[in-house]
Amino acid sequence: MGERAYNFNAGPAALPLEVLEKAQQEFVNYKQSGMSIMEVSHRSKEYDEVHEQAQSLLKELLNIPSNYKVLFLQGGASGQFAMLPMNLVKPKQTAAYVLTGSWAKKAYSEAKQVCNSSIIASGETCNWTGIPEFHAVDMPEDTAYIHITSNETIGGIQYKDFPESNGIPLVADMSSDILSRQLDVSKFGVIYAGAQKNLGPSGVTLVIIREDLIEDNEHLPTIYRYATHASSSSLYHTPPVYSIYMVKLVLEWIKEQGGVAAIEKKNKEKAQCLYDVIDHMKDMYHGVASPAYRSNMNVTFRLANEQLESEFIQQSAKQGFIGLKGHRSVGGLRASIYNAVPYENCVALSRFMKEFSR
Repeated sequence: MGERAYNFNAGPAALPLEVLEKAQQEFVNYKQSGMSIMEVSHRSKEYDEVHEQAQSLLKELLNIPSNYKVLFLQGGASGQFAMLPMNLVKPKQTAAYVLTGSWAKKAYSEAKQVCNSSIIASGETCNWTGIPEFHAVDMPEDTAYIHITSNETIGGIQYKDFPESNGIPLVADMSSDILSRQLDVSKFGVIYAGAQKNLGPSGVTLVIIREDLIEDNEHLPTIYRYATHASSSSLYHTPPVYSIYMVKLVLEWIKEQGGVAAIEKKNKEKAQCLYDVIDHMKDMYHGVASPAYRSNMNVTFRLANEQLESEFIQQSAKQGFIGLKGHRSVGGLRASIYNAVPYENCVALSRFMKEFSR
């Protein structure tokens, strides 16, 4: 292991070592300014450059069309659970939700507080191990948007193909798999993501929104309007400067790795490394998610009983493996293998799993 832990935390999660080292070098004296990036004004030329580069890199890496705005907000994905319906749902309209697990359920629960909301499909019938289908052609005309959660960190399930929305704005919470794979942004009305898994540290939330969905909703407090942040390039109030700076460094790192296509290939290899052990050692391990919907970000699995799982966690911790305990709501085991988790860490974990079984 050396000095670095095998970090499989679900979030805040691993950051690229190269990014941490660069941030360390620039921490005290950012670009000879005599100040840390945490000390500079958000109106300064030093920060202007960081802000613009982060937005530009996102547009480049995700091939974001010109009719979309890239916003840096605060409040995490949980803040967007409320801000979305507040901005997008008009009187007599309904927000439609596909429930795939805990985070989708939380998004729906918040929407119910501020607008008419409906469940159009639920994974409860398959015990949250797969993605339920829906047919957009059957949706009522008053549907404001269709909301999905692209990857459920707790259950370890992930959309492999995104659904057709029949002209209804498709909204996706991509907090746990943004920039982990290639996607067609033009299929979505809104994409949002907390940064603390694939983008950088916690503290900043990315929102990619199609311009025709941005309205200046005067009935809302100014700070809760997408129009406010779009018109001011996310500088209406003091942004989380350091978090956005770190996002910029992570985006530069992704570009250096060969872009999203190269990252996607590595992520598939990492996931397969662990799923192979689960599939070939069925007397010891069994995967939680249905194979067709297994996440490449969160590998969830169980052992024969909780006593064995507890022993697995204790022994793995002694070997430097961090964050393998499943979410408190479901138990079990989970390895979160976001972009910054090296392939070598997954190999080390697979080796430990085999040895533990023996």
